[in-house]
Amino acid sequence: MPDDHRITSLEQLRALFDAPSPMVRRKVIGRLDKHCRAIIAAAPFLCLSTASAAGRIDVSPRGDAPGFVQVLDDKTLFIPDRPGNNRLDSLTNILESPQIGLLFVVPGMDETLRVFGTAEITREPALLARAAVGGKTPRLGIKVAVEGAHLHCGKAFKRSRLWDQAAQIERKSLPTLGRMVLDQIGATDIPVEAADARIEESYRKLY
Repeated sequence: MPDDHRITSLEQLRALFDAPSPMVRRKVIGRLDKHCRAIIAAAPFLCLSTASAAGRIDVSPRGDAPGFVQVLDDKTLFIPDRPGNNRLDSLTNILESPQIGLLFVVPGMDETLRVFGTAEITREPALLARAAVGGKTPRLGIKVAVEGAHLHCGKAFKRSRLWDQAAQIERKSLPTLGRMVLDQIGATDIPVEAADARIEESYRKLY
């Protein structure tokens, strides 16, 4: 039975909202200006969005000390690839479909920076050497050819009270990561304690 409440056209969608302001309509720029560079330099965290050839979307968190993302020039970024779970979802997607989206987050700042463009995986020695931490050099990194960038207002962060200490949950109010994953995959052959211990060990090896 058809859903009469679905929005199926741009005209229907636009009818529900006011027109964006002239400033908002024009805010996408095709380069990394001084403000983009300042936010990237201050950001210890970003969300990286990629898609497979089949169109399956993935969003991956990336984090390190502020400045871990290198701005090579006004149109190019380099993101070092730190140790993860070895599924390589983002990297596999980039090989299949190079379009990429980035959201840079600075703790204490409600506004964010959005960047989009195309990505490639690189092992360029000079870039990897500059990304070394504690004598450990990443195996590879992601070079992004920037097509556009724009600032995003802080309404979502304000509504969520993300930086408000009073809004932080007690972590023990939710199960451990090991417990949740084992439940999700229906694994009964792996003790929860062993799963949690492996996760904690991986946390001790960040680089």
